[in-house]
Amino acid sequence: MDKQTFNQQLMAFLDASPTPFHAASNMAAALDAAGFIALDERDDWSLEAGKGYYTLRNGASIVAFRVGQGDVAQQGWKMVGAHTDSPCLKVKPNPVLHKKGYFQLCVDVYGGALLNPWFDRDLGLAGRISYRSQDGELRNRLINTERAIGCIPSLAIHLDREANSNRSINAQTDLPVLISQPEKAPDFNALLKQLLIEQGGSDVDTVLDYELSFYDVQGAALIGLEQEFIASARLDNLLSCFIGLQALLSAPSDQHSVLVSNDHEEVGSMSSSGAQGPMLESVLRRIAGDESRWQRAIAHSLMISADNAHGVHPNFSDRHDANHGPLLNRGAVIKINVNQRYATNSETSAAFRHLCQQCQQPVQSFVVRSDMACGSTIGPITSSALGVATLDIGVPTFAMHSIRELAGADDAVGLSQVLAAFYARQ
Repeated sequence: MDKQTFNQQLMAFLDASPTPFHAASNMAAALDAAGFIALDERDDWSLEAGKGYYTLRNGASIVAFRVGQGDVAQQGWKMVGAHTDSPCLKVKPNPVLHKKGYFQLCVDVYGGALLNPWFDRDLGLAGRISYRSQDGELRNRLINTERAIGCIPSLAIHLDREANSNRSINAQTDLPVLISQPEKAPDFNALLKQLLIEQGGSDVDTVLDYELSFYDVQGAALIGLEQEFIASARLDNLLSCFIGLQALLSAPSDQHSVLVSNDHEEVGSMSSSGAQGPMLESVLRRIAGDESRWQRAIAHSLMISADNAHGVHPNFSDRHDANHGPLLNRGAVIKINVNQRYATNSETSAAFRHLCQQCQQPVQSFVVRSDMACGSTIGPITSSALGVATLDIGVPTFAMHSIRELAGADDAVGLSQVLAAFYARQ
């Protein structure tokens, strides 16, 4: 796939995936179109060599795989991992505020969000609603307003003269989202019922619960004088989900290939569908068949954890180790940390460098400054849980965890080519 087509499809995926539920659903739809077979974890599985399969958990985490022609116990799995969630503002269970005649919704901060950029943005609402249908069944449905229904207005500088030098954000009092100006406080569940009906949920009787997030309705865009950059929400880490998905779809059917995209990475991965949960191990054990085959397959396997890396910011280059400042549009980044915040070791790093050389793709490295704390990924979690050789890589990015992030227009398609070669290698 050429760069222009790849990036257009990437941006369409980003725009269509405002929540992890939408991201996993869109990935499943792409897998369906490519002939992959959906599996239910509650059923017995009958797997055939040469075919592709996938399974969802909680509607927001997905494991997709191809069953190769050879013995997986002797060949192992080629695995790529990413995560579907991004820092955001989630609606509280009892969210309604009616203050000074304004209707607002209270939110919780999900993950390590950079909060300042959320002010004065056009915010839509999306997520999953659980309801009782008119025939008495419990059902779930995804919703997406697709248009702005709210914003968080900044306090004018005239009322806060120190705003540019000393403004902090109180997540409890400063972030309620302005929705409308009704005479009295509305029934939020009634509003959600109407929204469900408008979006095709004609069978809804009573809204029971929800997991809803606000998001910036501004779509992804190519920017820069020569359109060198991709600007979008949720690049961390839907960018890696899309890259891994495209690589898997192009993988040969005779290889044992796996793509896992977990929810809840931004809050520690400790959930039934997160990387600290048993989902991936459960799927792989079912493929392997018994304990001995599972152990042998893992010993032959390699996991590539793909999660965005910090590109060196030209205005803040002192925040990087001077010898390890990845540049946008200069290739994927190998992420290294001696304290195992990343799972990379010299063997897995060398394997990836060799792969990049074979694909004629540039590669960079990132090490956090020795006097700064290092973030982490699903890499060390998956590696320690499965005992699988792992490395951490990612596309260099600016403004990570902001409501709008920036990446290079060359890097995503380049990494996808490398991961496609990884899946195809014998």
